[in-house]
Amino acid sequence: MLIRGKIFWLKLYRQILQPKRLAIFQACLIGLVSALAAIFLKQGVSALGGWRIHTTHLLPAWFVLPAIGLGGGLLSGWLVEYVAPEASGSGISQVKAVLAKVPMALDLRVALVKLFSALIALGSGLPLGREGPTLQVGAAIANQLNRLFPSSPDYRRQIIAAGAGAGLAAAFDAPISGFLFVVEELLQDVSGFTLGTAILASFIGAVISRWLGGHSLTLELTALQTNFSPQEIPFYLLLGVLAGLLGALFNKGIIASIKFNSRFLPFGLPVRVGLAGLICGVTIAFLPAPFHDTAGLRETLTAGELSAGVTLVAFISQFILVLIAYGSGAPGGLLVPPMLLGAALGYLVGIAEHSFLGITSPTTYALAGMGTFLSAVARVPITSIIIVFEMTTDFNLVLPLMIGAVVAYLVAEKVVPGSLYDRLLELSGIHLEKEPNKEGFLAQLLAADVMQRRVETLSSQMTVEEAVQAFSQSRHRNFPVIEDGKVVGIVTQKDIANMTSQQVDGDTLISEIMTPEPVTVSPTATLAYVLHLLNRYNLSCLPVTENRRLVGIITRSDIIRVEAERLSGNTEQTGPKPEPSYVVYQTRSPATGKGRLLVPLSHPNTAQTLLEMATAIALERNYEIECLSVIVVPRNCTPDQTAVSTSHSDRLLTQAVQHLKDKQIPVHTQIRVAHNVASAILETVKERHIDVLLMGWKGSTATPGRVFSRVVDTVIRQAACDVVLVKLNGKRTFNRWLVPMAGGPNSRQALQLLPALATLSSTPEIKLCQVFQPDESAIDTKLLDKSLRFLKGKVSGKVMATSVCASSVPEALMECAEKDHSDVIVLGASREKLLQQAIKGNIPETISRKSHCTVILVRTALA
Repeated sequence: MLIRGKIFWLKLYRQILQPKRLAIFQACLIGLVSALAAIFLKQGVSALGGWRIHTTHLLPAWFVLPAIGLGGGLLSGWLVEYVAPEASGSGISQVKAVLAKVPMALDLRVALVKLFSALIALGSGLPLGREGPTLQVGAAIANQLNRLFPSSPDYRRQIIAAGAGAGLAAAFDAPISGFLFVVEELLQDVSGFTLGTAILASFIGAVISRWLGGHSLTLELTALQTNFSPQEIPFYLLLGVLAGLLGALFNKGIIASIKFNSRFLPFGLPVRVGLAGLICGVTIAFLPAPFHDTAGLRETLTAGELSAGVTLVAFISQFILVLIAYGSGAPGGLLVPPMLLGAALGYLVGIAEHSFLGITSPTTYALAGMGTFLSAVARVPITSIIIVFEMTTDFNLVLPLMIGAVVAYLVAEKVVPGSLYDRLLELSGIHLEKEPNKEGFLAQLLAADVMQRRVETLSSQMTVEEAVQAFSQSRHRNFPVIEDGKVVGIVTQKDIANMTSQQVDGDTLISEIMTPEPVTVSPTATLAYVLHLLNRYNLSCLPVTENRRLVGIITRSDIIRVEAERLSGNTEQTGPKPEPSYVVYQTRSPATGKGRLLVPLSHPNTAQTLLEMATAIALERNYEIECLSVIVVPRNCTPDQTAVSTSHSDRLLTQAVQHLKDKQIPVHTQIRVAHNVASAILETVKERHIDVLLMGWKGSTATPGRVFSRVVDTVIRQAACDVVLVKLNGKRTFNRWLVPMAGGPNSRQALQLLPALATLSSTPEIKLCQVFQPDESAIDTKLLDKSLRFLKGKVSGKVMATSVCASSVPEALMECAEKDHSDVIVLGASREKLLQQAIKGNIPETISRKSHCTVILVRTALA
């Protein structure tokens, strides 16, 4: 019971650490914690700001606001300078640097200092936003949580980006904007993993923030009626141009302010931030009451309660004060201030439009101006459009936002190109130049390109004792566990060793000790992603699956081999790359088989026999059958643009489907247009993950320098699956079989096919023949006896064995075939030896050419 309990907890732990489950768990946790941090910051700033405004009713504003600004600035600056200098500024540029693998602290210490210093600075009246701090806090929390689990650098980047998106989503109550900002600005990556984790974390962050903290920056627009008329397009274009120009000026002003502070104010950060708080407090104290509260000023602008003159004062004063506050190094964001400036600018343009046309309320332009100015400053037009839409939930604003944001982005990029956050990092000596992609080569190759298609597997119903025997007879250390043709687990050498040391009963099924639902990859996964998974989970191999069906396995050695070939220059191609074949017609059946057998069909006379052989193999192995017909076009024609007639191919495939209809075998068909038959076959083998290729051969070739034929030679050399080459005689009978025995994996593969092929005859007679040289002193017939025992248990007909002493193996075999009136000779050979032996005039080529029997050549895939 104790051992079974350990096995249960081990399996549960492994299930939790599955890639998708772990990513989902981390994304949810990051979203939750980021939302709580955002709520704390929002409530803290609101409470401190409310106390600040309330104090102005008790004491003179000209005294209260500067004093609180000075004190809060000093305290906030002290926290940043002496506890976590990385917490200065908005935080977005710092997160971007970390994602670019710049060594910079981003941990719990940074998160806490950023949280409290931003709360103090913003609550003291500095006109900055809390979305930047929230973003950095979310990213820092994500990085801290991710340290609990070992991960690769790329996985860490994705999780940090998800935390940043969750922080931004929680600040704005805008989940879509959170992950869009990650894609558009931080990572510039749209991989499935990036989108999945960022979307989930952003969603959780926004939902929790709205549920517990109420509406964050959502505007109260219940009484506002927005609309859009084509006549207003010139005014929205004008808004975009003005926002682009002023946004570019704003970015230059931010840089200039930082340079001014570092050059002419040689004080510590507390003094600079305190001085900025003092200046902001004095300025705001002499402005109207709505200016005392930044959030209230934004709502006032969008509600249309200010005159044009007051709005212009608001724009100018906020423009200058933001430059002063941010240039001091105060912890605060740069996303909300541009939105406030945009609201003021849009309101002014709206007043102009209303005086000329009188179509739309100026507040509509104020809302459109928020996204337009943000696009010009942050250079994220898509995020700018969506964020205002999520805040207003007004579809009528989408077109004005699109016009203004895109125009503002183009104008600002023309005037001052480049990201503001990159410029801020450059001031700190950090240049995010795009370095050469070290994973470029691995990112261009797919798992299907290098995986091993011959995989040793175990059945889920095997016992531990049988698994131990399988490991002892194999060089592999990991075995995928198969059930009904699907991958259900994996057993490692370590699992077996642990169970043996714990004295587990040998009759225990391996389904009880295997790792269920193992980490797998699809054939279309890049080698860069495969390497990430291998490193992420400290694995030595990964099963490659298609709809859970095992199609191959990929190991670290495979990746090392590919990299070594690249470094040695073996992968370089000379000459133009041939055009791929083009599928003009295909049918698909349910993929329920354990494997897939490909039958190229070209001639009606041989198609029937090849299909019968394919049927026998498919029924015995529970395989699906893929029927292929190739239409060859000249080299000067493009396969996907050439008109072809498919009538002949249609007839062949229709006959094939009719023949297989009653066999309960899944049948797939396709017609390909190609420059040559071999390339079409090889592409099909690769794309459809073929296990066995069964093809016919006429028995001769007129092509100089070719052993079998141009097509057959190419396929034998390059096909990454078992190849069964059939030369049919005129009789087409399969009663008497001659099988030469020579040992090795190829002879074993030929032997494995015999039980299925023997079903082509009702009374099969199989003779196993082993040829010995005259000078051999001791004749070893162990292989012959073992093969005889194997076949007698598999074949219902007569099975016999004989040994022959002769100096010429081909002549001895042909003489034996002629004497016994054999119908079929089955030969096994490896990928290269089949051609090498044929070139030397050895066994396969000699027998296949000179014998009048049906000859079946079996070439096994490389393990």
